[in-house]
Amino acid sequence: MHILGISCFYHESAAALIRDGEIVAASSEERFSRKKHDSGFPEDSIKFCLEQARIHASDLDYVIFYEKPFRKFERNLMLSLKFFPFSYSFFIDSMKNFLTEKLWVKSIIISKLNVNSNKVFFVPHHLSHAAASYYPSPFKEAAFLTLDGVGEWTSGLYGYADANKLYPKGEIKFPHSVGLLYAAFTAYLGFEVNDGEYKVMGMAAYGKPVHVSKVKKLYKQAKDGSIKLNLEYFVFHKSSKSMYSKKFTRLFKNLDKFDIAASLQKCTEEIVFNMLNYIAKKTGKKNLVMGGGVALNSVMNGKIVGKTPFKNVFVFPAAGDDGGSVGAALYFYHHVLGFKKRKELDNVFLGKDSREEDIKNLIKKYSLRMKKMTERELFEFISTKISEGKVVGWFEGRAEFGPRALGHRSILADPRNPKMKDIVNAKIKFREEFRPFAPVVLAEHANKYFNITSNILSPFMLGAFEAKLPAKKNSPATVHEDGTSRIQIVDKNYPGKYRKLLHAFYKKTGVPVLLNTSFNVKGEPIVNTPDDAYKTFISSGIDILVIENYVLEK
Repeated sequence: MHILGISCFYHESAAALIRDGEIVAASSEERFSRKKHDSGFPEDSIKFCLEQARIHASDLDYVIFYEKPFRKFERNLMLSLKFFPFSYSFFIDSMKNFLTEKLWVKSIIISKLNVNSNKVFFVPHHLSHAAASYYPSPFKEAAFLTLDGVGEWTSGLYGYADANKLYPKGEIKFPHSVGLLYAAFTAYLGFEVNDGEYKVMGMAAYGKPVHVSKVKKLYKQAKDGSIKLNLEYFVFHKSSKSMYSKKFTRLFKNLDKFDIAASLQKCTEEIVFNMLNYIAKKTGKKNLVMGGGVALNSVMNGKIVGKTPFKNVFVFPAAGDDGGSVGAALYFYHHVLGFKKRKELDNVFLGKDSREEDIKNLIKKYSLRMKKMTERELFEFISTKISEGKVVGWFEGRAEFGPRALGHRSILADPRNPKMKDIVNAKIKFREEFRPFAPVVLAEHANKYFNITSNILSPFMLGAFEAKLPAKKNSPATVHEDGTSRIQIVDKNYPGKYRKLLHAFYKKTGVPVLLNTSFNVKGEPIVNTPDDAYKTFISSGIDILVIENYVLEK
């Protein structure tokens, strides 16, 4: 059975294909269009998924959309009426969007794919998030919590999952939202909403949470963990132009931005931990799965086991709307159709592959002098160059699904040099100096370097953990200002050459760690093809490009 999941028209559009409950392919549209956070209909992603499965659209049994458009339309219409005339511009913008395409999703799917209408179904937004987190998890049963800006009327959903079923037990309704609270500060601090939240998280390490009392003026939290925002400080519920009010501005005017970020991060963690304490008590579960954009807060994730009763935590690596495509398909397969939960997720290399033909075409197109090496030559050469301070663009196998580069589309550098963070930020990534980098570490040495409380999160770079003395001494470029690192561990089951390179670097230097960041520059999606990789290579300060076994030096 083939089921196609689709998410689009808001941000991070994507497509995913499952065959008999197993994820065959998944990709965000931005990887193909090269437009960051592309929200358009994911035609190229769908085409890729079908090709990867070697089927045609006519072979699909079902096509599942990740939310219910009419419920979202209802929300926008009701809010427009409630806050009229202050919501006039919001109403106009909303109606333009909905009446052009967002209401007609089913018709668009039928038209684009030429499938029968009885094959197209819809899953509520937050159930898509919950499904994406639960069904690929290693747990037979678990509590779930999803948190984001908003999906339809819901901004947070909790419950429990058992076998092939999800059982929602409570929700937070718009306009009250943890995700929008964080988003308002993201906008106030000068970043783009739905893009800059992780920048705020990075800023927090450089500040002190001295404004917690001010942040708490913006919300109240009930005993069941749910929050209510003080809407006097916000305008996102009645405006499409801004997130926060003049009262918000007056409250935080002239305060240090890093301290604001630190205070927000502390409050967010407190809010979520209170929710989780309630959910643990209510469900009696020891396992937790989380989804939605808030679940990508790796600093928060790394503290869950220590701050709540939960013993194990799993977050789907594409926890945002892109992962909703996976969740919608899995929900329909398991919960609706009744098929049993299958194997856990062992990797997210679900995107586009590279072929020898693609590399040869690249060489021919740009008249490149790329040298093909044996694996032994490659690991020796690259590990030496990295140890000498060179920065490497590393491209192999199928692309990762989600926002984290996990070794198939990565930029790699020497973590021993404390100045390497500044070098990569300034000369290669072209981004803010406070932005941190992640360490990738050999699994057998991970506990020596980091205080890891969740081995389930660690392979996917979804938790930040305390760096021990060896990490601070030997890989200072990957330790955040607050003494933590957002780690990725790689074990012997890792598919590809990435681990072998890391092992070669360890043999050469005695340090089982490399600095890893996504293979892109500021404002661009992670590279998808050899051609993308080359263009990023020549337009940045990357010293060496590796595509499979082919090497190009500047």
